[in-house]
Amino acid sequence: MNPNSPNKHPQPEADPGEVLLVDKPLTWTSFDVVRKVKNTLRPKKIGHAGTLDPLATGLLVLCTGRQTKSIDQIQAQEKEYTGIFRLGQTTPSYDLETEVGEEKPWQHLTPADLQAAAARLTGRIEQTPPLFSAVKINGERAYEVARRGDTAEIKSKLVDIKAFELPEVHGADVHFRIVCSKGTYVRSLARDFGELIGCGAHLTKLVRTRIGEYRLENALTMADIEARRSPRPEGEAERPRRVREPRPETRAGLRNFEASRPESSATE
Repeated sequence: MNPNSPNKHPQPEADPGEVLLVDKPLTWTSFDVVRKVKNTLRPKKIGHAGTLDPLATGLLVLCTGRQTKSIDQIQAQEKEYTGIFRLGQTTPSYDLETEVGEEKPWQHLTPADLQAAAARLTGRIEQTPPLFSAVKINGERAYEVARRGDTAEIKSKLVDIKAFELPEVHGADVHFRIVCSKGTYVRSLARDFGELIGCGAHLTKLVRTRIGEYRLENALTMADIEARRSPRPEGEAERPRRVREPRPETRAGLRNFEASRPESSATE
């Protein structure tokens, strides 16, 4: 074929893609959101720039098409979270996924005690990820080891806590705002915070509000995603919508959380 002749079969242009900011619902895994967006918007290629735990809500950044090349760059940016630590109680998972295992008095603590602990956890610190996490141990996810009742040693790592603020305290509930580097586990901060003040603590609420310059207030809800569904080509039959079935509780490790929630607050 003459290299100078016009191409009779031009290749379709690659999907330029987009960066989608999504507000992840409570109890959804990050993969649940990716799958929902893929089935609704039907991009040829899609990925996420950093997961959120099922019991966390807030900003999940998805990239489609050629924008998937930006995933590593977005993941490397600093994160901002808000949420609540519950004083005086500890759990094996450091959050509401597992039952409270130990309780200690917390009423003697002063605001100065709490601020001092937050200050000690600000800056570059050594942090050990939770056993209930996706960290790999000998090729196996740590949460798989934890959920069958085994124990394993997880190596600590350096993380950078750029801000650790305590804007409000209501009884045993300490509200926080944290700005941190990639790879930080806020659940581990809850554990370390509780150890420093001597009464223990665990995470009861977590919202990711920012990744770099991407902010939660600009994110789409799942209803917004559904509203962007493209009409099917003329002549193509509409497939019946599949109702999203509730997941088995053990899939996301939410047995304790689901069992302890009021019936009226259940979320799909």
